Amino acid sequence: MSRSAAGLAIALAVGLGIALGSLVRDAPRTARGAAGSTGGVAPSFADIVARMNPAVVQVAALDPPVIEGEEADEGDEASESALPSRRGDGAGFVIDPTGLVVTNEHLVGGSSRVRVRLSDGREFRATPVGRDARTDLALLKIEAGRLPAVTLGDSDRLRVGDWVVAIGNPLSFEHTVTVGVVSSKGRKIFDASFDAYIQTDAAINPGNSGGPLLNSAGEVVGINAAVSREGQGIGFAIPINVAKDVVAQLRQRGRVSRGYLGVQLENLDSDLARLLRVPRTQGVVVLEVVPGAAGDLAGLKRYDALCRVGGRVVADSDAFTRLVSATVPGAEIEMEVWRDGQRQTIRARLGERDGDAAPRPQPTPTLKQGVVLDALGLGVSEAPAGSAGVVIEDVRSLAPGADALEKGDVVVEVNRHLTPDLATYTRVVEGLPEGGVAWLYVRRPSSKASFLAKLVREGATQTR
Repeated sequence: MSRSAAGLAIALAVGLGIALGSLVRDAPRTARGAAGSTGGVAPSFADIVARMNPAVVQVAALDPPVIEGEEADEGDEASESALPSRRGDGAGFVIDPTGLVVTNEHLVGGSSRVRVRLSDGREFRATPVGRDARTDLALLKIEAGRLPAVTLGDSDRLRVGDWVVAIGNPLSFEHTVTVGVVSSKGRKIFDASFDAYIQTDAAINPGNSGGPLLNSAGEVVGINAAVSREGQGIGFAIPINVAKDVVAQLRQRGRVSRGYLGVQLENLDSDLARLLRVPRTQGVVVLEVVPGAAGDLAGLKRYDALCRVGGRVVADSDAFTRLVSATVPGAEIEMEVWRDGQRQTIRARLGERDGDAAPRPQPTPTLKQGVVLDALGLGVSEAPAGSAGVVIEDVRSLAPGADALEKGDVVVEVNRHLTPDLATYTRVVEGLPEGGVAWLYVRRPSSKASFLAKLVREGATQTR
């Protein structure tokens, strides 16, 4: 199913958030178990929020800049050394004290620059560990020392009606909280074979992507991912049990590898079972076999009924696909197959599902001749004759202050040192210690405005 189908206008939530839902005034001070009775009084989640908030982070992503000389999309004018555009703010959460952060793939996938802001205000460049578009999950790494981490729960134990809490940054309101219940489980929105979203009425708005959904024990049971534009109180989260398997693979090898049999399936029902003389009503029926794929090589044929895989009963085609996909490519699976009323066992050595290969690395953008990429992450050049300062040609810094900078801005001072030319500017910037703060006094010729921008020294100067 395409991302625009299913009669839902899904707005992928690009940001961190959620506003604190109003609770009953005399609610108890501690949250009760998800399965327990609340006696008609809404629980307080204050202790849970206080404990988990330090592990929730803000994730800011920038789209990769247009590469000089790269052809523009059809209908667009050619762009040269264009500035990277802001993709948006989202959320994430620390799953390991060493700095591993889980967020949504749609937020950071393909971005050349990603930064993470902790609850204490510190910000760090994030290194992508791996991402998986099928489940909309990404794993990032930041070097920030020991960090508070969340506790992962068991999303399979969630019941419809259980209390849940969402933390994030909706509409730029950082670290806000909303409370609701599980409205449904196993919702399919984008991909019928892989989706099993948790639906909740806890308010989720643009800016919540990647934030945690917590149960009343303070455990992460989902990752907020999408909202419906057509109705209020309809939000969706990726079950944490799905994320556990994906994150483990991303952590180990940087990508997710899924088994592939290469068959098109139809669910088995009583009428179809009678037609095919299958003494079971649970399973799937093969409709098409991809030539040369694992199923073809194993000898599967049209109208074969597959009822068990590895001794496990197959409920339907979705369950079959998930079971096969969860098996490592190259592994052999054993299937119970009914063909023409006869039971037999067929073994197949799985291939790898297309689209799960390692993502192609983003090319490194080039700089125009005479432009210096400095230790602040700025591409600068000499100002025109008769003008003092250096001209910003490109912005690649992850520092928050870099968001205010534009191509064409002129830097005339760094930490109150005049920088009338490129040589002086470079000497001042190179004199900063690694991690040192640089306050840039900037003039914007286009609007005749002046302002200060705070950046941080990142590394060595490069010239192209």
